[in-house]
Amino acid sequence: MFKIKKSRFLLMSLALLLTLIISACGDDSSDSSSDAGDQDSEQKSEVTLDSKMGEVTLPTDAERIIAPFHEDALLALGVTPVAKWAIGQSVQNYLEYELKDLPKIEWNLPLEQVLNQNPDLIILEHGIDSYEGSYEDYQKIAPTFVMKEETTNNWRKQIETFGKILEKEEKADEAINQYKEKVANAKETLSGAIGDETVAAIWATGNQFFVFEENRHSAEVLYSELGINSPELIKNLGEAQAQWNPLSLEKLSELKADHVFLLASEGEQGIDTLKNSDVWQSTPAAKNGNVYILNDPSNWTNKGLIASEKTIDDVLKALTK
Repeated sequence: MFKIKKSRFLLMSLALLLTLIISACGDDSSDSSSDAGDQDSEQKSEVTLDSKMGEVTLPTDAERIIAPFHEDALLALGVTPVAKWAIGQSVQNYLEYELKDLPKIEWNLPLEQVLNQNPDLIILEHGIDSYEGSYEDYQKIAPTFVMKEETTNNWRKQIETFGKILEKEEKADEAINQYKEKVANAKETLSGAIGDETVAAIWATGNQFFVFEENRHSAEVLYSELGINSPELIKNLGEAQAQWNPLSLEKLSELKADHVFLLASEGEQGIDTLKNSDVWQSTPAAKNGNVYILNDPSNWTNKGLIASEKTIDDVLKALTK
């Protein structure tokens, strides 16, 4: 009788032990699953992209970002950089409504200035030789992405690329689609307002005058996107070159544009020069009172989503009175 009870006790003990082992295995499986989840989460916080310097792995949750001269693309994604591009006291004025409180960082990215901002992501243009430090220098400070030339020169690709880096691809698509809609609406409005009339843009700085070629900065918005006609003088200039040469006052007399946007800071000498020039006053735009002075040329001398939107707003305000 005792042996039978002892056997039952042993069987019950073995069953209990087996249950504990199975339970423990289940807990290990849960822990493993949890660890795997954590690993997946860590993997999702990084992205590997092709860059000018080859494949590079970047954090997708960066909060302190430096992208000198390309703050436009960051802001289009709802991201504020930690510092803003500057040449001395000059900044991109058209972005100041969002960046006015940020510290400036010099255009050639001095290493000490970069270190002082404690960035966790640095985004550079393809022309890295223009920076004070080398790619390796910046990599020691924070993960660094160097754009390819086609990305540097195309703000849409910038927004798409920055969207991938920061896991904001939907926001990138939304921003670009909204811009397309803005262009389409503006194009229709302007077609009804000015028809086939021609438009030109001139930047006056000091007593020099620079005429925008069809693909120079935001003039591309005028001609390629809004479908506005350019005068013959601008057609003859061809594509914009790296070196932007001024035109003489005599040459400007050949500008048979129906409308002219004159970009000149308040008090710029060039404004008075044109007002007092019989040669200039004989041009169609001047004779008909269709010269529009814009005191902030910064969005016109840049390429970006926000720059382009502001250029469209300038054009609509002037030409649809």
